[in-house]
Amino acid sequence: MYGGMWKMFSPRIDRSTGVIVQGITGRAGRMHTRFMRDYGTNIVAGVSPKADVKDVESVPVFATCRDAVKATKATASVLLVGAEQLLDAIRDAVDADIKLIVTPTEGMPVHDALRARRLTQEAGATWVGASTPGMAIAGEVKLGFLPEAALTPGPLGIMSKSGTLSYESGYRLVQRGVGTSIWIGVGGDSVKGTRFAELVPFYAADKQSEALLIIGEIGGSEEEDFAAALTAQNFTKPVFALIAGRSSPAGVTMGHAGALVHGSHGGYAAKKAALEKAGATVFGSLDDMTEGIAAWHAARVTV
Repeated sequence: MYGGMWKMFSPRIDRSTGVIVQGITGRAGRMHTRFMRDYGTNIVAGVSPKADVKDVESVPVFATCRDAVKATKATASVLLVGAEQLLDAIRDAVDADIKLIVTPTEGMPVHDALRARRLTQEAGATWVGASTPGMAIAGEVKLGFLPEAALTPGPLGIMSKSGTLSYESGYRLVQRGVGTSIWIGVGGDSVKGTRFAELVPFYAADKQSEALLIIGEIGGSEEEDFAAALTAQNFTKPVFALIAGRSSPAGVTMGHAGALVHGSHGGYAAKKAALEKAGATVFGSLDDMTEGIAAWHAARVTV
């Protein structure tokens, strides 16, 4: 496993990392189990407390995470269950001492998310989500929905709120020969397991990540908190940013639950100013972002 620590667990996983899929017997669970395995993810078990199914895609199915971990020694789990079942599924994973929990499910109730954040923090587990496209080590392994067309190995770390915008960004960069090191979708909910700022120490230490791209959006203070963390960390690697929702009106939730602007609070201008003050380059469009990062990559290669 690669080096670097983030919280109490490194988000760098590899093809030897045992992964559980909770909700494996559902349609999404079956489909994405196949996609993740085809990419190289070591899916060692599934969990389904209700279905009387022995295996899915040749993956053994257990009634609880504890049973699955006992049989396989898995350390990570992808939870493909409904929003109302998500908190119980996280409890099941924590109870089994799973240390990396990825939850793509959208619509998790806020009070459940607050309980899940406290639960995972107290257990020393890393929770990525909710409403996340997942995470990936390009060319190695992925947990969640990140499309292969946007994944190729390279020096650029990516963390994102928006799934769709990050897919397009990754794809465009791949077309320009720019690959990624580790891609983490933190999700767009207002309450989540992992925020941009909490990832700064990891990316600062990670040798495979020579630069960092954040794909944010209006609403909340996450980008401003990230900017403050860059300054506190004395982050020296190049940082690029693309913020969605530049022309969105105040007082209206645009897409994600966390994308709500009240007056100037959480607006594009405030986020751009904070990021630029911390030394980041903020692009105004996908085209500008693609050209800017491609130029950085070309200069890096020729040095």
